[in-house]
Parts: sequence; C-alpha cells; structure tokens
Amino acid sequence: MKPMRILQLCNKPPYPPIDGGSKAMHNLTRGLLAGGHEVKVLCISTPKHPLDVDAIPRTYADATQIECVFVDTSMNVVDAFTDLVTMDNYNISRFFSADMDIRLIRLLSERRFDVILLESLFATPYIATIRRYTKARIVLRSHNLEHVIQERIATGERNFLKKPYRQFLARQLKKYEMAVLEQVDGVAAISPSDAAKFASHCKSTPIATIPFGVDPAEYETPPAIGTPVFFHLGSMDWLPNEEGIRWLLDSVWPKVLKKHPKAKLHLAGNKMPKDLCDTDVEGATVSGRVRNALNWMATRHVMVVPLFSAGGMRVKIIEGMALGKCVISTPIGAEGIDFTDGHDILIAKTATDFAEQMIGLLEDPERATVIGRHARKLVEDRYSDRRIVRDLVSFFKSLEKA
Repeated sequence: MKPMRILQLCNKPPYPPIDGGSKAMHNLTRGLLAGGHEVKVLCISTPKHPLDVDAIPRTYADATQIECVFVDTSMNVVDAFTDLVTMDNYNISRFFSADMDIRLIRLLSERRFDVILLESLFATPYIATIRRYTKARIVLRSHNLEHVIQERIATGERNFLKKPYRQFLARQLKKYEMAVLEQVDGVAAISPSDAAKFASHCKSTPIATIPFGVDPAEYETPPAIGTPVFFHLGSMDWLPNEEGIRWLLDSVWPKVLKKHPKAKLHLAGNKMPKDLCDTDVEGATVSGRVRNALNWMATRHVMVVPLFSAGGMRVKIIEGMALGKCVISTPIGAEGIDFTDGHDILIAKTATDFAEQMIGLLEDPERATVIGRHARKLVEDRYSDRRIVRDLVSFFKSLEKA
C-alpha cells in the first residue's frame, strides 16, 4: 500500500500522552509512522494543555515535525455572552485563532497532503481555510459525540437555573456537530453507537468506526497480588469523572463497607477537587495526579468506571483491560467497547448493582483474575494499534476513490 501524507490537526498537544484525548492522538500518530506513512503534527497549545517541548523525545519530534500555536481558550464571559446572542457555539469558537489560521495557510501552501485529519470537533473551525488551500480529503476523527455529553450533563443537572442553559448549549452544539458532517469528506467515529448516530443524520458522508487502540506489548505486567483493591484513575477537571466519583463515594461505597469493612478504594487523577482530597471516608484513599499511570494501575486489581454523562469510548477502560484488569462500569462508561458482560467486563446500572459487583469480587477474587484475562484477550484481538491503523488507512484510501 502506497504511503500517505497526513496532516494531523490536534486541538491540544498529543505529547506527552497524559489523558484520554492525547493518548488517542499519540497512539494513532505512532501507529501511522510505524506503518510507513508521513505524518505532520500541528497542534493547539492552550493554558489548560500547554505544549511541553522538553518532554518530547527527539525521535518523535523529528518524525512528526510537531509544532504548536498558542490559543487562549480560557472561558471569557463577554465572548460567551456574545456567542449566545449571535447563536455561535462558544465551546467551539474559542478554539479558533487567527495565528493558527495563518500558520495553516502557510503550511498548506508549502506542502501537499493526501489527508487532513481533524482530531475532534474542536479542530473543525479551520475547515473553511483547509478547503481554500488544499484538495486533500478532510476527515473528522470524532473522539466523542460532544452534544450527547452535553445532553447527559443537562439531564443530570439539579440546579434549576443552570439546567435550561445546559439544555440550550446541548441543542446548539448538536446543530453545529451535525452541520459539520456536510463539510468533511469522511468521519472516523470512535464507537459503533457514535457512527450510527452520525449516519442517522447524514446519508451522504462516509462514516467508519475506528476505535481507540493501544500497543498490547506496552501493557504486559505481572498481576497484582493480595486482596482486591478497587481503583479509579481519570482527569478530575472533566465533569463526568467528578460526577461519577462523587456518586461512587456517596451511594456505592457505603454499601460495600457494610459487607466488607476492610475493603480498599484508591482514587487518583489530575485536578482532584480539594474537598475530595480532604475527604475522610473509611477505606478510601484519594490523591491527585500520579507520576506513572500504568505503574499505578498495575499494582491495583479492579478498575471502577462510574460514568453517567460520557460519550464515545473510554481510553482508560481499554488500558485497564490491556493490563489484564477486571473492570466494573456503568453501561454509559463502557459505550463503544465490544464487550461481553460477565466475561470480559462487569456492567452495573444502579448503585446497588455496582456495590454487589464489588462485593462479589471481594468474595471471589479469582473471578476478577479470569475476567481480567479475558479483557486482555479482547484488547489483543480488537483494539491493537496495528489493526486500528490498518482500518483507518483503508478508510482514507476509500475516500480517494469517492
């Protein structure tokens, strides 16, 4: 297969891969390079996600020619209100920068690409410029259906003043997200359910399911020993994670402790709220960002993923499975993964269900080991980088013939 020239336009730095989005981008970049394709990485550096030049290995920097343009995406009340009045979508528009636009124009004027890969909806404000300066195919890699996340957050919002505003933002974002379908040449959706939702709104744009992938060889670790320790690791400045952890501590963990007073729950993640760090809950250890996420997860037994307003596909679940961990998740948390409940994952819909799954593993630790083994096999078969890259490149090639 002839190597392709790909411009990967990222809404934040893909390196270092410290959260789900950056890992999804970085793993794909690495996989494309390993497949012999040419990849140029142009990313947005933001106050929340600045590019750490010193953290980039020289081989990676040389291979990707990575560069960034700083864009201040900080929330601005005046701009948000203006966009509210003009019906623009502030969640998206704040990622547009004249400096990035100019750099993109120069780059597209100097080099020829076969595909422009837009990493997430937040890279789409540059579509008009891309269309003017290149004939390359434009592919949106949809990490999440963003409006679905907003709809779920709005549904769970208890503040009667905030709820109507969140509902408005969800409707506004859905209108934008569906309109983008008509502006790109293809969509690489992260999950089958996302692909189906896209397809129901647009019959003319080609859509493929290209999930998150990992290199299984990087996740070969010896199994954790001892009594099962439950854990959750995730960025806590993402509202669905915070929402889920508070529910876990308030509604689930007390039920577990009632049956097993010595049970252990470890919670960690970047930007952990201070009140959670200071919490004094029996058996629960709460900390902030960990130095090495894989090492931290490897020494614990059972991953818990209590999500109610997420969308797309959870990177951390795939990583947990690759490590051979048993995962307990809500149905929404496990969306996008081709799982078999009770075989390679455990699904819990209510607080009682969740607690019973945790209690069951404390009483039968061997079951956690078996499910973790099956989870690892699922990742090897369905979510390896090599397979993901092969499918994505085949999708790119199909668009050339369209």
